Amino acid sequence: MKIVVAEKMSSSAVDLLREPGWKIVTPDQLNGSLAQELADADALMVRSAVQVDAGLLANATKLRVIGRAGVGVDNIELEPATRKGIAVMNTPGANAVAVAEQTLGLMLCMARFLPRANELMHAGKWEKKSLQGTELRAKTLGIVGLGKIGLEVAKRARAFGMEILGHDPFVSAAIAKDNGIKLASLDEVYAASDYLSLHVGLTPQTQNMINAESLKKMKKGVRLVNCARGELIDEGALAAALQEGQVAAAALDVFAKEPLKDSALQKLENVILTPHIAGSTNEAQEAVGQQIALQVKEYLKHGVIQNAVNVPSVSHEEYLTLKPYIVLAERLGSFLAQISGSSLEEISIGYSGHITEWKTELIRNAAIKGILNVAVQEKANLVNAASLASSRGLTVREERKPKASTGGAGSVLTISIKSQQENHTVKGAVLREDTPRLLHVDGIDAEAPLGRNLVYMRNQDVPGVIGKVGTILGKHGINIANFSLGRRSEAQAGAALEAIAVVQVDGEVPEAVVSELRGIPAVQQAKAIRLEA
Repeated sequence: MKIVVAEKMSSSAVDLLREPGWKIVTPDQLNGSLAQELADADALMVRSAVQVDAGLLANATKLRVIGRAGVGVDNIELEPATRKGIAVMNTPGANAVAVAEQTLGLMLCMARFLPRANELMHAGKWEKKSLQGTELRAKTLGIVGLGKIGLEVAKRARAFGMEILGHDPFVSAAIAKDNGIKLASLDEVYAASDYLSLHVGLTPQTQNMINAESLKKMKKGVRLVNCARGELIDEGALAAALQEGQVAAAALDVFAKEPLKDSALQKLENVILTPHIAGSTNEAQEAVGQQIALQVKEYLKHGVIQNAVNVPSVSHEEYLTLKPYIVLAERLGSFLAQISGSSLEEISIGYSGHITEWKTELIRNAAIKGILNVAVQEKANLVNAASLASSRGLTVREERKPKASTGGAGSVLTISIKSQQENHTVKGAVLREDTPRLLHVDGIDAEAPLGRNLVYMRNQDVPGVIGKVGTILGKHGINIANFSLGRRSEAQAGAALEAIAVVQVDGEVPEAVVSELRGIPAVQQAKAIRLEA
């Protein structure tokens, strides 16, 4: 075996790779070009500097695995790696403790005015009265996102005697209870938190989740910490809230544009700013190196893939057959997650028709990926989705039905999610030139294309609703590409039939427009749905 370690790793990480007969090429031993060394290499290990693209991989005929010491894989082109059968792995969660410790450190700095105290002392000023702070004990910490980092933050906050509220639609009540966290809606977390810490990934749903409207929902005097992604916060809105006193203080390690320059936040005394260093500790860097070394070694010796970020091995012909249903599953899962609003406990996936005879692991994982990636920080993919769901305490069930049960469609995919408060089910199929289409929502027929931008509504089936919807969307310059309707066949005595509408539109629908749709008297629910391409 030959392993090329293209960037500096700790000596302990490199030592973990050593086996009798194995050759390890370290950065200082790269005599020729990296491409030349990869010609006969079995594995490549990188951090973030080396760009692993199709050109670099062109002559890497023996390469079986690429190990990324870190979370992001932006420097690795996944498609050519997958096409060549190369597993790509990363190390999610290896820096969780480092980020959690910085989060608590920033909370203490805000509570006790430590940066200002240090600055005053260096200036020769002894100002005890102006530096009287508060304790973390008995304060409420709201954690948005309960992945590995969020749970590590909760563990440390409990040691300070804090009450912990958490919001994460994709973690089970059992996991939350075991970690001393009370699950709550996002608005409830906003309203009750003395401290609010963000630990979610960046998705269309989480981008600018901290904005002028959400800041108004927060407890006056809240202190905000962000060590996740800068794009989660509308920095202008936060600066205004800090100046107005709605937010007492903020501590930020990440920013929408890095490095931070010419920001209103830099001029405010009640803001602590650090240069994206939450995960940068000696221990964390050592941990990611050791973790990726063990993962690469395990794969080379035993074929065990851990924390892979690309597609598992199937033949090219099998993948071409599966691909339309992989797309269908992911879009159905994402649609389902976005129409639901409570903590998830169980995912059920049903296959009927010819699809029951196929390898469905990729389809299953695509459905889970679509559901989880609406909000979770750790990005689900076609390899890790099932294990990520398991780590969050979610039950995943699968069921296969005979071919005859599909009705008019050759193969039908059914996905259901179950929570403590509600259950939802969608059905879909691949129709007409491999186009993914929605067939049913909660038992109501509503065939609709699963396009990128949708508006989903539940309403009473009374006259005038469709016209009002069209008027509102038209007023805001939103073009309707497809308008699909469905209604229940029966209604409760004295009540109007329940109807749903799935409206495909040509662009994103702002929240203000959705709020206007909710204002239609007969409308019970309206949501903008954003599906990844």
